[in-house]
Amino acid sequence: MRRAVFPFTAVIGQRELKNAIIWNIVNPAIGGLLVSGEKGTAKSTLVRGAAEIACGMDIIEVPLGVTEDRLVGAADCACAIQHGVRRPEKGLLGQADGNILYIDEVNLLGDHITSAILQTAGNRVNIVEREGISLTQSSSFILIGSMNPEEGPLRGHFLDRFGLFVEAAGCRDITARTAIIEERLKYEEDPLLYARQFADETALLREKISAARKALSLVTITENTIRLAAALAEEAGAEGHRGEIALIETARAIAALEARKTVNIEDLREAAKFALPHRSTAPSPHRDAGEAPPDNNKQEKPEDTSPNEPHDEREAEEPRQERGPQKKNDNDTADVNSADSPVQNGEECGPPADDDIEEAGEPFVIRAWEFPDSAAKKTGGGSGRRERVISEDSRGRYIKYRIPRGGKTSDIAFDATVRAAAPFQPRRRQSGAKTFIVIEKEDLRVKVREKRSCGCIIFVVDASASMGANRRMREVKAAIISLLSLSYQKRDRIGMIAFRKESAEIILGVTSSVELAQKRLRDLPTGGKTPLAKGLDLAYEVVMGLKKREPELTPEIVLVSDGRASGKKRGQLTPFDEALLAAERIGNQGIHIVVIDTENDFIKFHLCDRLNEKLHGTVIGMDELKAEGIIETIGRAAAGR
Repeated sequence: MRRAVFPFTAVIGQRELKNAIIWNIVNPAIGGLLVSGEKGTAKSTLVRGAAEIACGMDIIEVPLGVTEDRLVGAADCACAIQHGVRRPEKGLLGQADGNILYIDEVNLLGDHITSAILQTAGNRVNIVEREGISLTQSSSFILIGSMNPEEGPLRGHFLDRFGLFVEAAGCRDITARTAIIEERLKYEEDPLLYARQFADETALLREKISAARKALSLVTITENTIRLAAALAEEAGAEGHRGEIALIETARAIAALEARKTVNIEDLREAAKFALPHRSTAPSPHRDAGEAPPDNNKQEKPEDTSPNEPHDEREAEEPRQERGPQKKNDNDTADVNSADSPVQNGEECGPPADDDIEEAGEPFVIRAWEFPDSAAKKTGGGSGRRERVISEDSRGRYIKYRIPRGGKTSDIAFDATVRAAAPFQPRRRQSGAKTFIVIEKEDLRVKVREKRSCGCIIFVVDASASMGANRRMREVKAAIISLLSLSYQKRDRIGMIAFRKESAEIILGVTSSVELAQKRLRDLPTGGKTPLAKGLDLAYEVVMGLKKREPELTPEIVLVSDGRASGKKRGQLTPFDEALLAAERIGNQGIHIVVIDTENDFIKFHLCDRLNEKLHGTVIGMDELKAEGIIETIGRAAAGR
């Protein structure tokens, strides 16, 4: 007996998500649903609970680790072994025919799996051409995907395939949150008993949906309705024409649920809130596959991008957003003539050396940055993540199989090998073999594994007193926090080194915890001299140690400094001369490095440019530290390496 799922009608809140699911069940021609929202917002719970109201439809789930043969279908091994006949066995796409195909964390799905699903969803047929099987089977399903935007956005061509888009936000009301906890605890005590308590409510909703499905064909679409739908899509800046179709089909479902035979303007306006936002050409956190995840406390709801909203209200907000930072910049320039000179007799002039913890500025949205790929073969990039590469050893996820190319055969794909040998078993057993299944050399298949190229960023941050001038550290912290958000999407590991006073120290060992990195950065004090050479030396040791321990890793350095160096002379060497020697050692190893030049004084000394002559990296100034500047510069440097 299967465990009862949490009842659809028992979920508190999420009215928009519930409606979108119901509309798709009433009218599968809508084209499916994408649910985006933070973790713990009942996205998966509602989709799985929809099986009880879906009028006989089942929920077919596609796990992230699904293999291509399990998705598309393959030969039936049992039939082949017993009878020597190649008979196809349905994959998930075949099972999804007439049902709901659900993909949790859809933005993390592999490219080859995504392509197969898109092709089948568009053609409504599943074509199997493998292992001697040629088959075309009906596969018409409702595609529902859910995702957490913190894991990275969904690529545009996949996003457009979903008829509707809903953003599931967490509940902020204490009373409602308390009720949610209480209901969940009741369910955990006895799931079957809890489900029976909502049986009548579920049955009523199922009957209403069933009646609407029957009445759907009676709902008429007039020429005026089509013109209005096209106008709404045009006003929203929707790309392509799937938006208008999804809008009309959704409006039909709304009318059918209300037992009406005509679609009115309110139906279209309601449908537009879900069918158009993710197709809009206006900037949106979900449109650009390279953007960092949005701040959930500031992100606009999909309804706010509805074509029904007056444009002048949105446009009026933009100047106010631009004027805020401008005012700060004007204030900052008041101290520009008091900027300290870089070095005087080996000591810094300017701000006192007392420790000071400056708050970070406002983080900003940045576009994707890429590092040099490893020598391994790419298989195609994931959304917002490192490039996937074909593994040359037995590590990584098994995605498909191939015929051995000769030599020693290892990492055998047992399932594919058995399927290849299965049709020949009746003949081989007649030849005298006593084993259950006879496998010969030509049957062998080996696994093709996929893994992600490893990325690691070592931030080397100047935390000396000079960084306290002209709000430099405030801006630097804001920039690094923005980069850390993108690193989380890409699953980069990160480390952090700070140099100040007399030494450099690792304030954060290499980790995947962006939250910990942000905390250490926010708590980083500023003050003292600038031991730049020690910071570079420590970064060199960390990177070389990582490369020795993990050859597949591609560590990168991001140096954040104004290029100044201070401290005691060592013989004939000034502190800056020592920094040049340390930079030359990094440059000779071919370590990829980006230097963020924080110098913002009226008179510039361009010390970072002199450092970069030894580092052979890329320099970017603080004035370029904007949405495109730093990231595109890093991307160009990596591409040309």
